[in-house]
Amino acid sequence: MVCPTAGGGDDKLSLVQKPRLSMLTLPFVALTLLAGRAPCQSAAAKSRDFAEVKPETAGFSSQRLERLHAVLQKKVDEKQVPGMVTLLARHGKIVDFQTYGKKDLASGTPMDKDTIFRIYSMTKPVTGVAMMILYEQGKWSPQDRIAKYIPEFAHLKVFKGMDANGQPQLEDPAHAPTMAELMSHNAGFTYGIFGYTAVDKMYRDANVLGSANLQEMIDKLAKIPLLYQPGTKWVYSVSVDIQGYLVEKISGKTLGEFMRENIFQPLGMKETAFHVAEDKLGRFASLYAMNPKGELTVTKGGTVALDYSREPGMPSGGGGLISTARDYLRFCQMFLNGGELEGARILAPSSVALMRTNRLDPAIMDSRQYGIAFFHVSPGFGFGFDFGVYTNPGFIGRPVGRGTFTWVGAAGTWFWIDPANDLVFIGMVQRIIDAGSPDMDTIASDAVYQALVNPEK
Repeated sequence: MVCPTAGGGDDKLSLVQKPRLSMLTLPFVALTLLAGRAPCQSAAAKSRDFAEVKPETAGFSSQRLERLHAVLQKKVDEKQVPGMVTLLARHGKIVDFQTYGKKDLASGTPMDKDTIFRIYSMTKPVTGVAMMILYEQGKWSPQDRIAKYIPEFAHLKVFKGMDANGQPQLEDPAHAPTMAELMSHNAGFTYGIFGYTAVDKMYRDANVLGSANLQEMIDKLAKIPLLYQPGTKWVYSVSVDIQGYLVEKISGKTLGEFMRENIFQPLGMKETAFHVAEDKLGRFASLYAMNPKGELTVTKGGTVALDYSREPGMPSGGGGLISTARDYLRFCQMFLNGGELEGARILAPSSVALMRTNRLDPAIMDSRQYGIAFFHVSPGFGFGFDFGVYTNPGFIGRPVGRGTFTWVGAAGTWFWIDPANDLVFIGMVQRIIDAGSPDMDTIASDAVYQALVNPEK
């Protein structure tokens, strides 16, 4: 069976590939199909053991993959990034695993395949999985009000504007924000570190992200109005840090403990945590930012600075994990396998489907007003539960398969999971994203899919 490499222009696409499938109208059986094995290959016929194979055995051209290596090396040579690690897998086999540049520029230490990176917002899907584990235990439902589990949010107001005296005007929410909206960044919260609204300033003044613990963060948020009416916009936010609080409250465990027991240990993710053990510090990549002179300089992270020397008092479900490329591949492959890896069942296929089904109203997507980093909400790109989702990639000129889900981290790490082509790509760098950062996701995906010359394999 030939597997599509892009998402546009075919009127005979199956239900699995149709864009803008609503969780409210999609039958359960279709959700199961959506999360199942890639349609282009038989799960029974393919061994998913992470063996390193020749690209041609998985449909790739070795010669064309050299183009990928060249464009990525160019960014290192241009001193846009200090170095990187990239990993491409298909059908559970490692097709291409490369290192570029330096882990630390001052010492000249080269990147290694086992280098440890701050993955920042690539933490979000991990927290989403923790939430979905609790969902499968019957502990919450997407339609529930958030205040059912966080009573401090029972009387949240919505920011309406400033009056003539410079005081905020507030109104009641048209409906109480729901758990599904919390999981999709359209419940009304914001982040405080990216926006310039009056509400973002309230977040900064309250030092929401600098709280001593998650309960203190919740107490602060309860006193700050929502930025907008729930469900009417998409604004990147502290929603996943709130999810981290919910994981702790519902499970009775710390977020790190819950993730270790229910995700990392079952999946064999030995390098992923909220802190770097002392004996692993030599593998931890230095973090860089571009200074005003256009030079890469070591940074402690600025507004996203975190202390990785010990387990944090306020573990960030939105951006606190460290990991390696190989570890994160195990996490991604679990999704391609419909929620399991090597016999460890983390989620049901239907729960995977809920996570990667677009939740945004067409009006939000059609407006093209919202985005973060290199992602822009549009008629071809929406958002599910803690993942960005390509609903119609061909329409917006992207080569990934329809239904691909993805995200990035603040220091430039990125990944995508493409069920239509049974493919995972992971890129790890350590340069804080700014307005001048190269769009590594687009650069890499263009080259990867141009190298996939036999997608039916």
